[in-house]
Amino acid sequence: MSDYKTIHGVNIRDYTTDPDNLIEGQVWFDKTAKALQFQAAGAGSWASGGNLNTARRQMAGAGVSSSAAIGFGGYLAPGASSAPSALCESYNGSAWSEVGDLNTARRGPMGNGTQTSALAYGGSVDPGNSAKTDSWNGTAWTEVADLNSGRQQGAGAGANNTSALASGGADFPTIHKLTESWNGTSWTEVADLNQERYGHQGFGLINSAIVCGGQEPPGTYYKLTESWNGSGWTELNDISFERSFGGSAGSNNTSGLIFGGTDDSPTDLRTNLVEVWNGTNWTEVADLSGAKFTAMAGAGTATSAIAFGGEGPSNEMRSATEEWIDPTLSTKTADTD
Repeated sequence: MSDYKTIHGVNIRDYTTDPDNLIEGQVWFDKTAKALQFQAAGAGSWASGGNLNTARRQMAGAGVSSSAAIGFGGYLAPGASSAPSALCESYNGSAWSEVGDLNTARRGPMGNGTQTSALAYGGSVDPGNSAKTDSWNGTAWTEVADLNSGRQQGAGAGANNTSALASGGADFPTIHKLTESWNGTSWTEVADLNQERYGHQGFGLINSAIVCGGQEPPGTYYKLTESWNGSGWTELNDISFERSFGGSAGSNNTSGLIFGGTDDSPTDLRTNLVEVWNGTNWTEVADLSGAKFTAMAGAGTATSAIAFGGEGPSNEMRSATEEWIDPTLSTKTADTD
């Protein structure tokens, strides 16, 4: 049997106090406590942020952290004001401010980018779906070249308004596998998803992305995860349970977070469960702190994310915002923590 030194090339060192400049995964023997200790991340947690100015669901989001994001489009409260929305709001870590509207009102659009350089594409214009693409420069939206196939409730990925990936989505009754790549000027069809779906979660970059979950009629929900390497999709380990219309945040195909959504449970079609992706497996972490809700938007990374908007347990439109606090490193004791 291999021992610690054979695997790691060093012996476990003894200390009377915690060593300096600890890193995740470091192991040592505490002579004072007479225990084997190690440095590991905690569970992380969600904290309430500032509310959206206008409650709505089926928005898209873009941004690099919980303190620098935008949310756009969506569907307003039922009734006379239930048309798709063109509203765009910007978040600074404590409050949302209304900024320039999209050129085309839409619900269920795809989106990606940063607070100052983003892209919005596709979505439902009720009736029908849009192929229109809007580019955001931090001040205003400009209409640019259309998608090849108009659809709603797909997944977007990309670093800014010159680089994007649009996958899947619905143009009912058709559910798509289509993937299109944006180069700042035009959209090009590339390799299809392995599984057609809509309402799936997605995050990442034009050459390194993840999609997971989603559904297709009549009521089929998926756990499937697919990873994009710039030329094709590969199926990887499933999420913990079937869900669609959740929020997501992530940097690439090795680091991301999904939260909330709708599952196929016979008793409760809303969830507040959160899962983090490390490039190989999904792990459940701290739940969203608010009520179970679905059709929310997300932005940021696996270590600094934001969830906002959506629809609550009684079908109410929500304006709530939650911020993900990165799991901090702490000292753990083997066999007891």
